[in-house]
This record gives sequence, structure tokens and C-alpha cells, in this order.
Amino acid sequence: MTYSRLFTPITIGNMTLKNRIVMPAMHHLYTENGYCTPRFSRYYWDRVEGGAGLIIVGSCRFDDYGAKDNSMSLRTDDTIPGWQAFTKGVHDRGGKVAVQLYHAGRYMPKKDVPCGGDALSPSATFASYTRETAPEMTREQIFELLRNYAAGARRAVEAGFDAVEISASSGYLLCQFLSPLTNLRTDEFGGSFENRCRFPLMVIETVKKALEGRVPLILRLGADDFVPGSNTLENAMAFAPLAEEKGVDLFNVTGGWHETKIPQLTGDLPRGGLSYLGKGIKSVVKAPVMMCNRIQDPATAEKVLALGRADLVGMGRPLLADPELPNKAREGRAGEIRPCMACNQGCLANTFFDRPITCLSNARCGRELELPVEQAPVPKRILVIGGGPSGCEAAYQAARRGHRVTLMERSGALGGQLWQAAVVPARQEFFDLIRFYEENLPRLGVEIRFHTEADAGSAAGYDEVIVATGGAPNMTELPVEENAVPVYTARQILSGEVMAGQSVVVIGGSYIGCFTAQYLAREGSLSPDELFFALAHRSDTTDHILGRLNRSDRKVVLLEKGKKIGLGFESGTSWPVLGDLNRLDVPFRKLTEVTAITSEGVRAVETKKDGSNEELFYPCDCVVVASGVHPDPGLYEALRAAGIPVRCIGNADRLGKAIDAIRQGCEAGLSV
Repeated sequence: MTYSRLFTPITIGNMTLKNRIVMPAMHHLYTENGYCTPRFSRYYWDRVEGGAGLIIVGSCRFDDYGAKDNSMSLRTDDTIPGWQAFTKGVHDRGGKVAVQLYHAGRYMPKKDVPCGGDALSPSATFASYTRETAPEMTREQIFELLRNYAAGARRAVEAGFDAVEISASSGYLLCQFLSPLTNLRTDEFGGSFENRCRFPLMVIETVKKALEGRVPLILRLGADDFVPGSNTLENAMAFAPLAEEKGVDLFNVTGGWHETKIPQLTGDLPRGGLSYLGKGIKSVVKAPVMMCNRIQDPATAEKVLALGRADLVGMGRPLLADPELPNKAREGRAGEIRPCMACNQGCLANTFFDRPITCLSNARCGRELELPVEQAPVPKRILVIGGGPSGCEAAYQAARRGHRVTLMERSGALGGQLWQAAVVPARQEFFDLIRFYEENLPRLGVEIRFHTEADAGSAAGYDEVIVATGGAPNMTELPVEENAVPVYTARQILSGEVMAGQSVVVIGGSYIGCFTAQYLAREGSLSPDELFFALAHRSDTTDHILGRLNRSDRKVVLLEKGKKIGLGFESGTSWPVLGDLNRLDVPFRKLTEVTAITSEGVRAVETKKDGSNEELFYPCDCVVVASGVHPDPGLYEALRAAGIPVRCIGNADRLGKAIDAIRQGCEAGLSV
């Protein structure tokens, strides 16, 4: 595919971009006390060199209340020299860079307010995100904040940024003023829609004046809060023209708040699934519109532009996964693009714990200085044993460095456990990672030997060996009676080896068990194609169709003997899955021990909060055990005993997830 629209220049105010690809602002936590760092610069300079038309950095604090100390800062003049060096580096590489002025408002936990004291909030409303209630801002605080916005904008221009963005999205401060749920003020800044718009419009006007026409102004606009009772697209369409009148040169459109129960970043959202929001804003303003959220690949981006839903596209997480995505697309090398998994495991999840972000697909994300890709001084013959994610990544990186790599895989396909992950709802992006390795390992000259069971003798003639054979299945001892219902593993179900019946008990409530239960329940519900057919052809009433969508013809029960359902999910990533289980009426019980698997079903005992026990029985056609694997370093030990230079990675070494496996594979491949 050619991407003619994507690579057409566009002018915004007095700034001309070479293409329509924008990397929006994201929390990275790569700065130190708000100051620029070599890590921050190298990370973004790689994305500039990779061809993005515009980089927006942030979130950037500009006062003492709006963001944590670990966010980038333009709060004081002494931050400016570091950002001047950074922006010069962007310009030297032919790029453009904007900065987002960010204020969390009531989303700022009291303990994290850098100056101490309370967060700033339009009204004293409880925030479920922080589980706190900040007091209502005074008028004096409102006007002080306007002065701080202006000061931040002036510093941004002095620091060399090509544009300034104001954040009015994700439920942050300006959203809080706009929303009738969080703005209960009785003065001129609250009440009617006009009054709720007053402070956000004053911010826009104040920042625009401070910029003095030197650089354009961008507004990051949440076009639908996706929170019951709050603002919808219609409200955003009413606000956008008012914002344009005050000086907005580009609208950067995104979706809802942190409290919303509608997925906006994960694979649950179809690619480009919120682009209708951009179309709505575009219909009421003359300024260019940029659309974000799950614009995952160049083809989706080109489609959004072709359908007139936006003039530019925001590609944040895809540029985490592959900084060179724009150049590869422009040069006809789309097959070489390392895909984003839309999993949020290394990016969003890390920010909940104030950890710098990483990326499941790209282990070098944020570690570009630590893990450079350099040609090996002396090419070696490298043997990689195992074609799962760790083995594929090790082979990929070693081959990039000029080594001659052979990969041995006992099965007939690459990917290992990625195949099971990819069939789970909202995880189909993992198929793209498998395809990435399938296409790019041969391109780099890696010799792949399928259906090859390696042993110590296989290492003859190689300079180094990397063992990535994965783990061995856990052998869970279950009380299975004679003539009991069939017992399968999660792998057998997810691989399609067996088909479950109408009633299933899943034993093991970790993330693997949750995904398996979701897969089983979804299999008994309406498929996307069936839903489209029913709605498009009106084969039933809408109520009946939705009823079929929200139930499953397969009864699934999830049992966990421990205290927690969903162990192993990264923070902020489990709620779509658990919500789906609730939607499909899948009960999940913790502190429940299976006592017998009989010919009719499963007997179990649940321990109640008061310490008492309740005996339970679940009739079923089969049982699925989601017990995971354990490390299996046997081959590694044999090779080491034979004196062969060898290292062990992935689940063969220690248990982890795909993000751990790919990280270990990357480190191994770059160090051999």
C-alpha cells in the first residue's frame, strides 16, 4: 500500500510538518525532577530520526500543583537551558517538537503535590481515580493559575519548542471545569454550559496571548468523556468552535476520562474505533484536526485520513514499539515495522507505580543509550534453541549485529506461547508480532530449522548457544475420580486442540485463567461477524440482539484457591477482562479449593470471610486447568556441563511473561 495522504505536508499556523504522523504526549518518567536527561533526549531523537512529522512531549508541569516532580517541567527558568539543548537536537535532525502544558487538577493525589497542600479542583467532588476529595479552588487560585499558564507558555517558546499544547482531555483540570459532574460552582465559572466553558476558554486565550504569534497553539480535546452524566461529543462540538475563536490552531482529539469503563487504549478497542470523534470535531471547526487512540499502523492511519475523519493522526504507542515506523512506511517497508501489542503492560501499567515506561514489543524503548545496536566486531556463529518470543528476539537482534544465526524450533512454527495469547479476545495483535518474526528473521539471514529437537550435540560448530526452550507445564495434582469428566489444559483449549462443551469449570484464577474463561465465554456469544449481520440485516430486534451479545451459550465458572482473582495482570490492565466476565455472567470465586472432579462435575469448598466453609458443586462437561508452567533449564545445564558457551533466557531460565521474554532475548542478542 502507498500512503500518499499520510506523507503529504501540512501547515499549522506558522509551522509546516513534513507528514501527518504525530507522536502525542505521554507520561514516560524519563526526566529527573523535571529536568531534561540524556535518556529523554535520546528516546525522542530516535523518534525524530524515525520520521515522525511532529513530536509532542509531556506531560509538562508549569506550577506547583498540576503534576508530580517526575514529570517534565517548565515551572522555573532554570529548566530552560536543558530543554533548549533538547529542542536543538530535534531541529538538527529535521524535526518539529511541541510541549504539552498539563494540569491534573483533582486527579493529583494529595501526597504527590510537589509543594504540599491540596490538589486544585473546580469543586469539592470525590475523585474515584485518587479516592480523595480536593477542596474547591478559590478565585485567587484560578487567576494565579492563569498567570502560571502564561509563564509556562513563555518558557516553552524560549526553550525552542515549535508549538504549545494545552491538555483538556482524560479527565484532567480543564475537563473538570467543563463537566457538570465535577463543576458544581455557583460563581461565573460554574453552572451553565457557558459558565463551565469560561475558565478553559480563558486558559486558551491567556496562552495564545503569551505565545505572541511565535508558535501555534494546540488543544488536546477529550471529545467524549464516556462517563454517564458528563460531556458527550455534542458538548465537545459546541465547545470546539469557541476554543477556535480564542486561537486554537490544531485540535488533538482523544477519548474519555480515566474513570471511564470504555476501553480506549487496549486491543478491546478496534483499530481507529474512536475516529468518528475526530469527524465530529472536524465538522464544526476550520482548524486542522488530529485523531488519536488505537491508530495502530500506517494502513489504519491512511484510512482515517482518506475517510475525512482527521487531517493528522496521533501514533503514540506504535512509535514506542518502532521509532522508525514513519520511515519504514514511507519507504515501502511496512512489513519491517515492529508492531505495538495494545497490551499497555510496559507503558500505562508502569506509570501507575511511578516507573519509567517500557514496551512489550520493543525492549529498547527508553533504553536506547543502554542497549545500542552496534555491528559485532567479529561475526560469530550463534545457535538459538527455541522459537518462542525470547528465542525469536535473541535471533533478531544478533542477526542485526551481523552474526550468522541458526534458530532451532521443535514445532513447525515460530511464536511459542504467543499463539495462545493471540487467540484471546483483545489480544489478536500478538499475531502481528508472530508475523513480524516470520518475515524479518529470514530477511536478516537467520536460518530457521523447524521440527528440530535440539540436544547437546546440536551445538557443534557454533561459537555461542542461547537456550530459549520455554517452561514445562505444571503438573497440578487434582482429585480426579474414576470416570470423571474430561480435564484439559488451558493450552489445549486456546490452541484449538479440543472444543469445550456447554458447561466448563476453569481451575486457576490467575491472568491465564481469566483469559481462558473469557475466551470460552466469548466463544458461546455473538461473534463480531454475527453481530454485524444481525444489526445490518435487522434479523432480530435490537434488544434481542444485544441480549444475545451479553450472554453466552456456554456456562463458565472460574475457581481460584488463592485470595486474588487476576494475579499477574499489570495494574490498570485487568478491568476490561474482568468486566467482560461479569458481562457474560461468569462467576469467579476465590479462596475456593477443588475437592473432587466427578463424572458429573466439580466439588469444591469455599472459605468465607468469617472462616467458615461452604461446600459447592458445579455440574460441567469438562474441566480446564490454567496452571501455567515452571522453568525447565535441563538443556541449558547439559550444554554447560559439556563446556559449551551457553546462556539461558525466557521461561527456561525463570518464569515471566512475553514482556520479560522479549527483554531477555533483546539483551542476549545485543550482547553475544
